[in-house]
Amino acid sequence: MSTQTADQALPLRSHLIELRQRLLRCVLVILVIFLALFSFANDLYTWVSAPLTALMPAGTSMIATDVTSPFFAPFKLTLMVSILIAMPLLLHQAWSYIAPGLYGHEKKLAAPILASSVVLFYLGIAFAYGVVFPIIFGFFTSVGPENIAVMTDISSYLNFVLKLFFAFGVVFEIPIATLLVISSGMTSVQELQSKRPYVIVGCFVIGMLLTPPDLISQSLLAVPMWLLFELGLLLGRAMTLGSSQASAAVEEN
Repeated sequence: MSTQTADQALPLRSHLIELRQRLLRCVLVILVIFLALFSFANDLYTWVSAPLTALMPAGTSMIATDVTSPFFAPFKLTLMVSILIAMPLLLHQAWSYIAPGLYGHEKKLAAPILASSVVLFYLGIAFAYGVVFPIIFGFFTSVGPENIAVMTDISSYLNFVLKLFFAFGVVFEIPIATLLVISSGMTSVQELQSKRPYVIVGCFVIGMLLTPPDLISQSLLAVPMWLLFELGLLLGRAMTLGSSQASAAVEEN
């Protein structure tokens, strides 16, 4: 092997070793949090299922149609909660890995974006749990026939809840996505403003697909999506103005 080839292989190998070490740290963090929470797995499930159980008719309860569901449903929930709690540490490991390869202006932009994306994802989950779930489950438990008892399977409920948690968490990332699209030069604030009517219609279409067929539930998703889009426009406008002022200052000097 030539000296040049060896010099090229060494950095690649060192990067792979560093990547492996950081992945192991991520797994270790999740494992430690999971072990600390596992004894509270049933309590976590009780807390997550509270928006539904509070609306179920008296004398009914959730059921397990699979023999392993009473164990694996809380197990799965605890694992997901562990990943969510560890998310800031996981993103810190990702940031520490990619930061050396970024330019100075990219570092200044990437760090607050990573932090903001975590906070917004948490806010999306909190909004789903505190606002959306009571309305959705209130609708579902009130429209069934009178002779049908609401007895939801714990695994089906958990899958449904996790999907909505993920959906609202992603929806609350709209300001970050809007800011990234503007900062990358793919579009401008003015172009996005001109497409506002289409964005509003798209928000209500998504709200219709992800919520029960009533105007209140659809609005609970569509209106926050639209407001988050407007927040992204405000951030993009501020960023564009700051960049223009910085460029003007450099030209003057």
